Amino acid sequence: MSDQTDILAGKVALVTGASRGIGEAAAWAFAQAGAAVVLAARSGGDVERIASAINADGGRAVAVTCDVADYGAVERAVTKAVEAFGRLDYLINNAGLIDPIARLADSDPEGWATVINVNVQGVYNGLRAAIPGMIGQGGGVVVNISSGAATSPLEGWSHYCASKAAVLMLTRCADKEYRDQGIRVVGLSPGTVATDMQVKIKASGINPVSQLDPSVHLPPEKAAKAIVWLCTDAADDLSGVDFSLKDDASRQRAGL
Repeated sequence: MSDQTDILAGKVALVTGASRGIGEAAAWAFAQAGAAVVLAARSGGDVERIASAINADGGRAVAVTCDVADYGAVERAVTKAVEAFGRLDYLINNAGLIDPIARLADSDPEGWATVINVNVQGVYNGLRAAIPGMIGQGGGVVVNISSGAATSPLEGWSHYCASKAAVLMLTRCADKEYRDQGIRVVGLSPGTVATDMQVKIKASGINPVSQLDPSVHLPPEKAAKAIVWLCTDAADDLSGVDFSLKDDASRQRAGL
């Protein structure tokens, strides 16, 4: 990330689902770009460990245990960012689930609802908690992690596809409501990324995504680099857009 050193100096980012995968990589990417970082995840021990490593590397980071499906927990994470660093410039709504993968007639109702609560309610909770403060300070950026599943139905993924379709509409609604107040809300559809989620997808054996060779998946560090880029002025024109990394032109624009 040396090419992004200090481009976000003085800024503050909150990353949900920061205990692993894209979230962990994003926390490091923001720190290496000069931003202070709040790492939020249900697994408090993991984010504490990562935050300590970022601080030891010369960055500024704090950790907070947070279930994004609980509005109070998300609100506390936003408050933690302001208390620790004085402001919140970037919210990365990254936390997401795909388990349990199953066809509708075989699905577990509680598991299905849990995915919706995390993937949809969690994004709403982040927007609701962060936007008022961003307006008060004159602006901010929200990046919602999206997916091609928002517009492409996939067998066994009814919960995930439905949730990502909802996130896409939340991105568009938030943009319509707050663009004129200095809030840029954008989606990032990174394609398949080499995370634990892909391990679970492959193990399910359902739909063509489970048959992909692991070598085709994007490294999480590249998705993280795109997230940081989306928070810069270079991506100002992408407000309300679901930005995809699936084509070469988009990857090139994001510096990948």
